[in-house]
Amino acid sequence: MAQALSHLRVLDLSRVLAGPWAGQLLADLGAEVIKVEKPGEGDDTRAWGPPFLKDRDGADTRESAYYLATNRGKRSLAIDFTRPEGQELVRQLAAQCDVVIENFKAGGLAKYGLDYPSLKAVKPDIIYCSITGFGQDGPYAQRAGYDFLVQGMGGLMSLTGEAGGEPMKVGVALTDIFTGMYASVAILAALAHRDRTGQGQHVDLALLDVQVAVLANQASNYLVGGIVPQRLGNSHPNIVPYQAFATSDGHVILAIGNDSQFQRFCTVAGCPALAEDSRFATNAGRVRERETLIALLRPILASRPMAAWIEVLEVAGVPCGPINNLAQVFDNPQVRHRGMVAGLDHPLAGRVDLVANPIHFSETPVTYDRAPPLLGADSAGVLADILGLDPAAIAALRAKGIVGG
Repeated sequence: MAQALSHLRVLDLSRVLAGPWAGQLLADLGAEVIKVEKPGEGDDTRAWGPPFLKDRDGADTRESAYYLATNRGKRSLAIDFTRPEGQELVRQLAAQCDVVIENFKAGGLAKYGLDYPSLKAVKPDIIYCSITGFGQDGPYAQRAGYDFLVQGMGGLMSLTGEAGGEPMKVGVALTDIFTGMYASVAILAALAHRDRTGQGQHVDLALLDVQVAVLANQASNYLVGGIVPQRLGNSHPNIVPYQAFATSDGHVILAIGNDSQFQRFCTVAGCPALAEDSRFATNAGRVRERETLIALLRPILASRPMAAWIEVLEVAGVPCGPINNLAQVFDNPQVRHRGMVAGLDHPLAGRVDLVANPIHFSETPVTYDRAPPLLGADSAGVLADILGLDPAAIAALRAKGIVGG
């Protein structure tokens, strides 16, 4: 069965996370994605371990878990494009592609003749997506940007952590991942425009812009309410009670989103008077009286085990749940049922398990037919298949150090 994007070819010049995440998503949806890497070194994340994938004998390979997480479905082409022959190969490949993704500093590829104007000259309808820390213009355009820095600069860390405690980053690089997701959407929109008009374009994405954009209701709370939001730990700024509570043997998340859910909770918890109290009858009142209400609820939640709370609250239709570690996540029956682990054949390990794509199509399903590639594993195949180079020409490029693999 054909995949949704099987008609597209993508040249992925990006490294680390945001760009590769976009490329992996497009590959999952069927696009042919060619990952261009530096010979001998490759993507920076190849060295970001341990842990590293074990081979069939149990020894560490050079394939880091980090690299494996974001490069499924691609072909690896090792080219030294700091040299003129390598630059020409990349330009020839771009002429045969629909999309280019890169995450060099603003203007960083111009000296190699691989910036948008240069590639537009060889492929006028190319979709060229640039991902940087701060965008292609503005006072910070030449700064290097990293997820951790941008979580701080973009306000997310001011909202994350316990009240009065140290600002905290999120446990995964969410700014990078969101940027990769926005990049994928932008690329698909630009392709739709190209298909209607024949016109390519340059897509400019900045980590800082994305981080500000995904502040969502917290940004709106500031822009509309004029009050700078503060860290609330696990509490919600606009909904109460919506946080984690200690039980007699662990923690349970209580995620009450409306007044009827609060009434049902109070009935099950044996405190119906709280739902009838005028201070707590509406969500607006509960937000205003947050500290008073939470102080009353804590001893109630602490009186029973976590599993007992989840059992009775689920029956009552009150949103609740545990706080799982990753072993518990991947052992969860719903996660297993939804197929959130994809096992792929791997040339060194025999098999590698990766987190699956969460998209479920009725007609063009996501398929997993290519493990994250070894460095330069597809160099000869890509040059032969797309550029028509014969073995002698490829061997000559290898001998000069232009191509690796």
